[in-house]
Amino acid sequence: MKFVRYEHNGTFGYGVFDNKEIYPLDTNPFETYSISDSSIQANKVRILSPCLPSKALCIGLNYRDHAEEMRLTLPTAPVVFMKPSSSVIGPQEAIVYPSMSKRLDYEAELVIVMRKSARHVAEKDVDDYILGYTCGNDVTARDLQPQDGQWTVSKGFDTFMPLGPYIDTDVDPDNLAIHSLLNGTVKQSSNTSNLIFKCRYLVSYLSKVMTLYPQDVIMTGTPGGIGPMNAGDSIEIAIEGIGSLVNPIIKE
Repeated sequence: MKFVRYEHNGTFGYGVFDNKEIYPLDTNPFETYSISDSSIQANKVRILSPCLPSKALCIGLNYRDHAEEMRLTLPTAPVVFMKPSSSVIGPQEAIVYPSMSKRLDYEAELVIVMRKSARHVAEKDVDDYILGYTCGNDVTARDLQPQDGQWTVSKGFDTFMPLGPYIDTDVDPDNLAIHSLLNGTVKQSSNTSNLIFKCRYLVSYLSKVMTLYPQDVIMTGTPGGIGPMNAGDSIEIAIEGIGSLVNPIIKE
């Protein structure tokens, strides 16, 4: 099942996407819901970010090839940082190239979306707490990243966390092809089987640190092949079984 969040004639809602049609929910997928028998044509709505997280927990250096291209030692525990909720945008919304940066990079990522609150969850029980998976782009002002030894500034600008287009509940997160395409040219190409720390482990690990709430997201890391984007470019994150997330780049 693919859940989608949308705007139609000034009304915001959730629905199930099926064969170019959206079947509205009476509530949302994070609560008890029922699905309408009538549908809306998907090309008649504006697709929004699929959730509104209170926080985004992000995993750095979680693909072996990315750690190698950055010339960094492979981590022995997850490298965790956070993005603010103000950085979230949806499909086709513009990523704003900030004036204080001279290099803006794309990072294709599989994103976990939480269904219900999780605290101290065993790895074997994690699936009960996950709604599904979506595409994400961990946009990074690369030239600002090393200045203070922390990543909040370089990764925390408004518009730096595109998510979407759907939350897919059926994909196997441990074996999905993942790509980024800049202006239609493939730049990153890998598979989530290459993740160092797998999705279910990450949910369990992070739930032992802090409470994960419904709609919170975990960005699981990016493969090798990261590179710069410029104003006027279009960046696409494509993940097998989920779909494609496309965003233009504009100047601040």
